[in-house]
Amino acid sequence: MAVLEKLTSQQAIDLENKYGAHNYHPLPVVLTRGEGVFVWDVEGKKYYDFLSAYSAVNQGHCHPKIIDALKYQAERLTLTSRAFYNDQLGKYEKYVTQYFGFDKVLPMNTGAEAVETAIKLARKWGYEKKGIPANQAKIVVCQNNFHGRTVTIISASNDPVATENFGPFTPGMLSIPYNDLSALEAALKDQNVAAFLVEPIQGEAGVYVPDEDYIKSAYALCKQHNVLFVADEVQTGIARTGKLLAVNYSGIKPDVLILGKAISGGVLPVSAVLADDEVMEVIRPGNHGSTFGGNPLACAVAMAALEVVEEEGLAENAERLGNMFRAHMQKLVETTDLVKLVRGKGLLNAIVINDSEDSSTAWDICLKLRDNGLLAKPTHGNIIRFAPPLVMTEEQLMDCIAIISKTLKAFEK
Repeated sequence: MAVLEKLTSQQAIDLENKYGAHNYHPLPVVLTRGEGVFVWDVEGKKYYDFLSAYSAVNQGHCHPKIIDALKYQAERLTLTSRAFYNDQLGKYEKYVTQYFGFDKVLPMNTGAEAVETAIKLARKWGYEKKGIPANQAKIVVCQNNFHGRTVTIISASNDPVATENFGPFTPGMLSIPYNDLSALEAALKDQNVAAFLVEPIQGEAGVYVPDEDYIKSAYALCKQHNVLFVADEVQTGIARTGKLLAVNYSGIKPDVLILGKAISGGVLPVSAVLADDEVMEVIRPGNHGSTFGGNPLACAVAMAALEVVEEEGLAENAERLGNMFRAHMQKLVETTDLVKLVRGKGLLNAIVINDSEDSSTAWDICLKLRDNGLLAKPTHGNIIRFAPPLVMTEEQLMDCIAIISKTLKAFEK
C-alpha cells in the first residue's frame, strides 16, 4: 500500500487492529487533518475536538507560529544528542526557566519520562541533601493518580488494568487517598519520605478537583517535614485550568515541576522537569539523560508554543470560557437525571453520567456526540471529559454546548 494512498475510515481501523498492539480502545473516528479547534476525518466530516489530545493541543491544531518554527528548525538542525552543544538548547533553557520561575530545567521527551526524571531527582536529593539511608527513600503518591505507564510509575498506581501481570514492582511508593490532608500528614512522619508527587487536579481519574485548601496545605506539610513537593502538571499545566499552572490557584511554587503535552503545542514529544539549584544540583554528568532530550527541533518548537500561550492570553480565555461551560452544564444537571455532576477548572472539565462505571452509557453518548460533530471520550466508565483547545471562541463554545445539550437530551429516559 502506497504511503500517500487514501484510506477509508474502516481501512485505517482495520490496519491498526491487524498490525498494532491492542493497548488502546479508540473512539471509531479516523482523523486526517486539524486546524485550530477543528479536526476532519478521512471522509471529510468536520468535528469540534473536545479532548485536545489529552490537553497536548492547548494552542489548537497546527498553530501557524508553532508549525513555522518547526519547519524553519527542521531545515537547519534536528538532533545532535547531548554529546555536543547546539545553538537552541541554551536559549530554550533560559526561556523556559524564566517563563516558569525556576533556576534549572532538565529537558526530556514524554510526560512519563519527565515523571521518571522527577522520581530519580527526588530520590537523589533525599539521599544527598536530606540524609535518607541508602535505598530507603520513599515517594508518597495519591490513589487514582495517573502519572504514566512505566514500571516504576505503575508501581504507584492502584488501577488493576495498569498493573495486572506487570510485576514485580518498584519499591518505595507509598499510596494515600487524594484530597486527604490527615493521610498525608501521617505519611510524612516517615523520615525516609523524599517527596510528595501529586496532580493538582486528577485528570485521568475524571477531572477530580480537590478542596480549595488542599494543595496549599499539602505544600505546607511538605515544608514542615523537609519533603519535596512535586507537582505533575503534564495535563493541567500550560494554561489548561485557567492559569498558567494549576498550582497558581494555591499561590505556591512547587519544589519540582513536571511539564509535558502542551509545552510543544502537541507538535512534538517535549517534556521538562524544573527545579531550583538546591534540588537540581544533585544531577551530575552520567546520572540521567536522553538522546532526544533537549534536541534543537524540540527547543525551537517549545519556545514558539509557550509564546503563543502568552501572546494569545490562553489562560485568561480558558478561565472565562470554563466558567461559562460549567454554568451551562450545571443547568443541565438541574434539569435532567442523566447527568449528576459537572466539575473542573478552566477548560478541563467533566460530567458524571448517572449510571454505573461498567455501563456503556457514557461511551454511547460519545458515539452520538461524534455523530453530531463533537469528539470526546469517556474515562472511568461513566465520566466524560471535555477539554477543547484553548483558542476556542465564545461563539464556538456556545455551539458546542448546544451539541452536548442536544445529545444528552436524546438519551433521557
